[in-house]
Amino acid sequence: MASSKFCLNIAGDTPSSNRLFDAIANQCVPVIISDGIELPFEDVLDYSEFGVFVRASDAEIAPHFEYRYPSQPGDAVDMVCEAVLRKKSSVQFRHYRKNRYTRSEALLKRI
Repeated sequence: MASSKFCLNIAGDTPSSNRLFDAIANQCVPVIISDGIELPFEDVLDYSEFGVFVRASDAEIAPHFEYRYPSQPGDAVDMVCEAVLRKKSSVQFRHYRKNRYTRSEALLKRI
């Protein structure tokens, strides 16, 4: 966390999660993914000055990692089957891996 520029802060199961405090203490920009989160000292601090907010609906990819029976379009089983059907060579995968950071940097510049 100390070497990160952005730290993910998703809603937890309790309002007393330490993720936000840990991010701020490590001088990391908190990326808050939660629509209804209650932030400490929000009446005094303007979190938009030092944090990034993302609507939960804009960050929702969990269904692609869920296994369901029977399988449904877009779930993990479907995604694996689709990946097998469009199997690509390791050279092509290396190309995509190399571009991960380029796409992420472009996205961060738009924020």
